[in-house]
Amino acid sequence: MSVPSVSSVPALGRLDGDSAPFGLYLHVPFCATRCGYCDFNTYTAGELGNTSSPQAWAAAIDGELARARDTVGDVEVSTTFVGGGTPSLLGGEGLADLLATARRHFRFADDAEVTTESNPESTSPEFFARLRDAGYTRVSLGMQSAAAHVLKVLDRRHTPGRAVAAAQEARAAGFEHVNLDLIYGTPGETDDDLRASLDAVLDAGVDHVSAYALIVEDGTALARRIRRGEVPDTDDDVLAHRYELLDGALRAAGFEWYEVSNWSRSEAGRCRHNELYWEGANWWGAGPGAHGHVAGTRVWNVKHPARYADAVARGELPIAGHEVLTDEDRHVEDVMLRVRMRSGIPLSVLRPDEAARAEEEVTVGNLERDGDAYVLTDAGRLLADGVVRRILG
Repeated sequence: MSVPSVSSVPALGRLDGDSAPFGLYLHVPFCATRCGYCDFNTYTAGELGNTSSPQAWAAAIDGELARARDTVGDVEVSTTFVGGGTPSLLGGEGLADLLATARRHFRFADDAEVTTESNPESTSPEFFARLRDAGYTRVSLGMQSAAAHVLKVLDRRHTPGRAVAAAQEARAAGFEHVNLDLIYGTPGETDDDLRASLDAVLDAGVDHVSAYALIVEDGTALARRIRRGEVPDTDDDVLAHRYELLDGALRAAGFEWYEVSNWSRSEAGRCRHNELYWEGANWWGAGPGAHGHVAGTRVWNVKHPARYADAVARGELPIAGHEVLTDEDRHVEDVMLRVRMRSGIPLSVLRPDEAARAEEEVTVGNLERDGDAYVLTDAGRLLADGVVRRILG
């Protein structure tokens, strides 16, 4: 894949003086091992060989953020999310340096939310203490399951109890906002396995939970195992049942859903960075393969870390492609994302024919009116994608 020339990079609009929320997404492409279900843009040391290193990546991030600041202008950062990959492989010092780099180039709001994903196995009390000192405000830990056999199917390397211990260490270090990620519907998982995972989550004392149905992506090791008949495929009815099980347990424990796959104990516990995505705001995605959205243009970076670093070293933005969103594109995305949120989709967003179809969803029990908005019912959350398709016609 060739790196685009400067002439092929889109003319992104400046955001000087824009008071709307603006975010940074910083992609760390490194992983110790590749999980069987993962199709993210990540690389193990064996896959990279001597073509890239964390040091070369960090230098390229620095260069890209400098170009990003020149491109969008003087805009205040309200949220930052460090994802991957496995950001915690950088260690506390590496993540502190990364945030310091971002702060050199951008002005951060006093109440900026700063989140990093972490693998429980590459964390420690000292790691979390360093993150707090550096200015991180949220930690998201990949738990997936408390059942060892489920983790084995997913090719996850952490021990079942480590995620809970890591969450408790993060809280002890002063993090008010700690998230645990769950995956449900893994082949071989039982209802009791999921209940045990939920019990562990609640014992950890976190204030946020993300839970995602397992999606088997083409090209992954898990997809190949299913195709060979080594493990069964996922089952939609089982996924729906498991969603109801976890939603009931979380709500009984004081959590409320605010997006179909996300629950928090309070409004303050919600992930503001993800809300920025769902509300169609602006963000810059820095790092190999990172995606961003600036002033109606969606952009994505060169994927391979070496090619990404080469582009930055030449003084270019490492953009591999872009899409200028039309008014229709924006409308469709607005409907798709807002329907999934607890705040619902305002009637003012819908066209007359779409509002009529939304009323039909109210009649069949998938939506309900909440003031001037349509909100998914409990039953409707299980059918959210279908509800969106029918509203859009």
